[in-house]
Amino acid sequence: MVKKLQKMQKEMQKAQKELEASIFYGQAGGKTVQVEFNGAKEMQGITIDKEAFDPEDIEMLEDTITAAVNDCMKKIDDETQETMGQFTQGLGMPGGF
Repeated sequence: MVKKLQKMQKEMQKAQKELEASIFYGQAGGKTVQVEFNGAKEMQGITIDKEAFDPEDIEMLEDTITAAVNDCMKKIDDETQETMGQFTQGLGMPGGF
């Protein structure tokens, strides 16, 4: 039983490292703002279609960036839940823990 738990722990650590190294993309405003994060939720980049925004309407740009980041964070959380959930099934623990 202990060896089985140790093996599962190593597999979980490997899966976590792979998730953290993965790249996720989020977008909003019909792709006028696109963001890129790694699985550790560190921003890697942002692309903004400058032609799509009025320079006088910064609030619209801010809202679109926020929506793109939230989209990406949801994708990271969903993938983490799916990946780590396989280890917690049957243990009576919620996924991701």
